[in-house]
Amino acid sequence: MSDIIKEIEAEQLKEQVDDFRVGDTVKVYGKIKEGNRERIQVFEGVVLKRQGGSNRETFTVRKTSNGIGVEKTWPLHSPNVEKIEVVRRGKVRRAKLNYLRDRVGKKAKVKELVK
Repeated sequence: MSDIIKEIEAEQLKEQVDDFRVGDTVKVYGKIKEGNRERIQVFEGVVLKRQGGSNRETFTVRKTSNGIGVEKTWPLHSPNVEKIEVVRRGKVRRAKLNYLRDRVGKKAKVKELVK
């Protein structure tokens, strides 16, 4: 990759990125624009995967809303992501938790990491 592209991507990176891993339960504070107003909406769920690198890195969060699974993919370095707050750490042995999509109830939970 050329140096020019690397410089442009380095400018778009956030200075401080919140530390979270796959399996963690997180609260994502996302900016939502409605007309001329802007507000922050919280999306809380389990991190299914992190992928990509540099300023293109994304992460997917899954939650259940009224018994229906909802997934949302967020760009990590986006200005629309205000902050990411870790609610609890998860103990997982995989990089991608796609198997959680097929599970319902207690089986869909991730064990908590106890240190």
